[in-house]
Amino acid sequence: MTAGDDPPGAAWFAAIFDDHAPGLWRYLARQVEAAQAEDLVAETFLAAWSARSDYRPERGSARAWLYGIAVNLLRRHHRTQAQQQRMSQRLSGRTAPDDGTEDRVAERLDARSRLAGLAAAIAALPDGDRDVLLLNSLAGLDTREIAGALGIPEGTVRSRLHRVRRGLRAVASATTLPPTEGQS
Repeated sequence: MTAGDDPPGAAWFAAIFDDHAPGLWRYLARQVEAAQAEDLVAETFLAAWSARSDYRPERGSARAWLYGIAVNLLRRHHRTQAQQQRMSQRLSGRTAPDDGTEDRVAERLDARSRLAGLAAAIAALPDGDRDVLLLNSLAGLDTREIAGALGIPEGTVRSRLHRVRRGLRAVASATTLPPTEGQS
């Protein structure tokens, strides 16, 4: 499509919706609740429809274009939710676990601590690094598609992936606890 062409029509758009909506939903549902993922998919396609005249196949696939839109909407969603989550955490009280055994409670707390450490490390990543990681890990996009989605060179994607994975491996190693008695 060149600058003078008409935007793609409804048939083209319906085809990309059919091809990419399920994968886009899976990617988003791994990061937010299912209902929120549905809303974000709808917002993604609404934004894509509005911006369909801006789509340039020579810059990347329709899949990469859609994921680029979704990443931006997801960032906005996380920013909006962050303040509400902090407020909710401050207002909610901690209740005693209902399973009744101290060992089980300790295991759950250890697992939560390790998961929280990894989640905090991912959350602390710069937006670009986190987007590259999640598009690769959760959406299954390859480096070329990620480059197209984010509008950055493919080499940058590869170096970010390498750096992020190395850093997360270090965090995971640091938060791994030694085995308890009876475990190997």
